[in-house]
Amino acid sequence: MKSVAFVGPTAFGLSGTVFPADVEVRGPVRRGDVAALLGTEPGVLIVVDGTFHSFPAVGHVELRTAIAEGWQVWGLSSMGAIRAAEMRHLGMRGFGAVYQRYADDPDFADDEVALLHAAEAPHRPLSEPMIHIRSFVGALRERGLVSPAAADKVIEHLKNRWYAERTHQALRAALQDLADLPPAALPPFDDHRLKSKDLVRFTTEQPWRLG
Repeated sequence: MKSVAFVGPTAFGLSGTVFPADVEVRGPVRRGDVAALLGTEPGVLIVVDGTFHSFPAVGHVELRTAIAEGWQVWGLSSMGAIRAAEMRHLGMRGFGAVYQRYADDPDFADDEVALLHAAEAPHRPLSEPMIHIRSFVGALRERGLVSPAAADKVIEHLKNRWYAERTHQALRAALQDLADLPPAALPPFDDHRLKSKDLVRFTTEQPWRLG
């Protein structure tokens, strides 16, 4: 059975080969990429990353057609999580914390997972998605490093910026200016990369093999 995964910046920095050898890994999905697979023997289609503004996003119609033709279609982490939440009642399967956030809150904005990244593989991220920033600032608040009011100001400040400007430098500056927290006091950020954590768990558990 053919298995195809569309992956980009979510896999950046992960050690080793993210997907097993029998899964064909392609870059972030664009409009028409799924349609190009249709009409062949159905298999497994995994959407992780996809284009937002540089190219038209993967369409609902092509995903619905893939499902109708017998493809097992999964979505997680980024564009995949958005589409899976939107189409969970139409046969698309979702996985992970990011998917669940979109499934639980229909008003959760698409730009929460958006980031700027290099166009070519390995698609190095050049900004940080808002959903990661929320997790990080929330942890600072829980640990008492920033007040609830200051945390809200930092989140609001970055939410109101273009997604490509949500960088670590911008986050550090906001925490220092709005929460009086110097960069030297910041804990590691890696634990808050929810998109990558979902991808690691997905490729570890391999739920697509369960049918």
